[in-house]
Amino acid sequence: MQEQHWDVTYTEETAGARLSFHCWPSSRLEATRCVAPIGALYTPLKRLPPTSAPPTSLQYDPIRCSTATCHAVLNPYCQVDFRTKLWVCPFCLTRNHFPPHYAENISETNLPAELIPQFATCEYELPSVPVAGPPAFVFCIDTCIHVEELTELADSIQQVLNLLPEDSLVGLVTFGTNVQVHELGFEGIPKSYVIRGNKEYGPAKVGQLLACGPVGGPAPAGQKGAPPPPPPGQQHQQQMPQATYESPGEQVLRRFLLPVSECTMTLEAILDDLRKDPWPVPSDKRVARCTGAALSVATSLLDLAIPRRGARVMMFVGGPCTSGPGAIVSRLKSDDLRSHADLAKNAEPLHKPACEFYASLAKRHNIGAAAGKSATVAAANASATSCHVVDVFACSLDQVGVLEMGELVEATGGYMVLGDSFGQSVFKESLRRVFQTFDNDIPEDGGKMQMAFGATLEVLTSREFKVSGAIGPVTSLGKKGPNVSDLEVGRGGTNAWSLGGVDPSTTIAVYFDITNPGTSPLPEGKRRFIQFLTKYQHANGRTRLRTTTLCGPWYNPPPGEDRKGSAPPSGMGGYSGGIEQPNPVKLSFDQEAAAVLLARVAVHRTETEDVADVLRWVDRSLIRLASKFADYIPDDPNSFRLSPEFSLFPQFIFHLRRSQFLQLFNSSPDEAAYYRYILSRENTTNSLVMIQPTLLSYSFNGPPQPALLDSQSVRPDTILLLDTFFHVVVFHGETCAAWREQRYHEQEEHVAFRNLLEAPQADAQTIMDNRFPVPRYIVCDQHKSEARFLMAKLNPSVTHNSEGGSGAQVFTDDVSLRVFMEHCKWHQFIRIYNFFHHLTFLFVLLSD
Repeated sequence: MQEQHWDVTYTEETAGARLSFHCWPSSRLEATRCVAPIGALYTPLKRLPPTSAPPTSLQYDPIRCSTATCHAVLNPYCQVDFRTKLWVCPFCLTRNHFPPHYAENISETNLPAELIPQFATCEYELPSVPVAGPPAFVFCIDTCIHVEELTELADSIQQVLNLLPEDSLVGLVTFGTNVQVHELGFEGIPKSYVIRGNKEYGPAKVGQLLACGPVGGPAPAGQKGAPPPPPPGQQHQQQMPQATYESPGEQVLRRFLLPVSECTMTLEAILDDLRKDPWPVPSDKRVARCTGAALSVATSLLDLAIPRRGARVMMFVGGPCTSGPGAIVSRLKSDDLRSHADLAKNAEPLHKPACEFYASLAKRHNIGAAAGKSATVAAANASATSCHVVDVFACSLDQVGVLEMGELVEATGGYMVLGDSFGQSVFKESLRRVFQTFDNDIPEDGGKMQMAFGATLEVLTSREFKVSGAIGPVTSLGKKGPNVSDLEVGRGGTNAWSLGGVDPSTTIAVYFDITNPGTSPLPEGKRRFIQFLTKYQHANGRTRLRTTTLCGPWYNPPPGEDRKGSAPPSGMGGYSGGIEQPNPVKLSFDQEAAAVLLARVAVHRTETEDVADVLRWVDRSLIRLASKFADYIPDDPNSFRLSPEFSLFPQFIFHLRRSQFLQLFNSSPDEAAYYRYILSRENTTNSLVMIQPTLLSYSFNGPPQPALLDSQSVRPDTILLLDTFFHVVVFHGETCAAWREQRYHEQEEHVAFRNLLEAPQADAQTIMDNRFPVPRYIVCDQHKSEARFLMAKLNPSVTHNSEGGSGAQVFTDDVSLRVFMEHCKWHQFIRIYNFFHHLTFLFVLLSD
């Protein structure tokens, strides 16, 4: 740490965590005045350099604190007494004995990996947990789509089969009017079981319909359905040998879920022969599509066969569910799909039942298993069921029900991909990248799939602050503890969550509540500690535990310093006229992480609040933050200045207000749900690109240059490359587009123009090669229809209402960034004026 400068990205590079403040205020009052959320963006499976974590997992169970309410894992910040072989937990200050095999060998010169100072992150492969086995993949294919789309989809799945490890299990379910479960273990001819698509099916019912009841002899002793042992005198009468007992789950593994190496030929033959759903469709009706029933059958199939093993249900759907549970629209074409206006008025009768159905699929098993049991057992069951992940790949020009299925995908940690066609690269490349593997040169994990299953996250804190909640693809495990705050943010009321499926880019936002009262300042040099415990099932079937421990300073403000949370008196706080001591809290601010943390809270609040109310809350937060940390002279708006640590934060908020996350105009409910879900699981860099897209300018004047996201950056003789995360746009200025149409780039004397045209396309390809989901690639020209993808993201500094100014006009009534900032300044000074007015009134009352 340096007093004048903080490297705010250091913890992300070394521990996979990004904090909004790296130095925290020591009291709840000061933390409230900071306005910006105090939290961390944590990426549990981020690959770390070998200087920050052991290169391979540790092949033993971790050493834990003996306190029942703590159980923190041994880490480099523990105080170790090498003479008495004791270590002190930094979270609860309990003294713990080292186990004998540690005590015999540990010394100041012989430290285990978890005590090496630079290894704040360690990963353990737990030998005490049985190996679960290779993962399973069940492909659910919508057969109501057009024949061309079905052919493209079948071809993509056949290519994916070559990416799977040979011991991975695969299954196939197709659905239209009814659900078909294909028996891949049946030799000779294709065989499938047809199940009606008008109802939900649990595991027991699915086993019965697939003829997977118990067969053979009696169940083994202790297994459900086993008869009591015979009396001692009758044991000699059982002379005839009995057939081996085969459970329903074992039959499913023998007939419907087979290793890729054993069923590739059969599966490819079925995919080649896929036909469109044969049921007739009247001209005035939509096709009967039982998406909900198919999902219930697929998840029940996995629950029956491999309830504790990692698996994915990959749903490929090309239209809305119109039949059975989960239906979002009737079959009559005269009935429109729900819109934002319908949802706001509660005028869509099918929306709420569909949401409840998909939510029940995520909660079905832990509710049943936890009936009459303790909360601990319920949490354990919830964790177990999340080993099964549900992915949704929706490709259609219309809505398909992503909004309703979103809770199921989020609860299981699944992927969500939205596209126009199964033939687009957005779908094809995204599907392939689901099965991405680690580089072969990575120790231990080289060549293995990056996906993981059944992940849980637990957060431990030192005593001065508590956990408020988490936002992301998480489900609360309901675990209470002394570090759980009453102030809930996102999924709160717990310090442990189920993540389901995770990958190296999954990022969780964790929010904290400083509970230390201002009446008891913390001792100088006091440190705070956070420990993230992520338990997950690796793609090889083994269970791992990753621990990340963070340490940071507190700041006790001197008496009388900074009353800016309520607006400062003249000459104090934000007044820049006097000599002011540097505030470490201010200097340690990470405006990028804070913007993402604030954006996640705003998006989460849209689930229960009106978007207009959320926008007002965002505006008030920015004004309060500026009044706290800006430098200004009272009654002089022109003196308003923000330090470099805060200078970009207002424009992040400006673009957040205009983004598709908070503005529903020109987006369907499905698109809004998709965009918000992706924001809730991506890391800081990607989230920031979504909030404020990046813009590069290409011209003959030199190499590519970053350009302002402003309409003044649009010039006839330049090419712009816009990256919004969901779209990558190559925009040709009017003159460049005219030269291209005249084919100047094909002439040898204009090789420079050819290079100018190729450079943004090459850079766009580099962006798309490293992103999931794959963005849509758009090449457009100025004044053409697709130019709207660029123009809608630009700051409208030049509009049809403005006079003069260079650059392209943006036809909008939105205010520009300059006008937005001026309004913020005036609102801030009005707030300060009101404060002084009330303060004067109080002085008058006291003097009387």
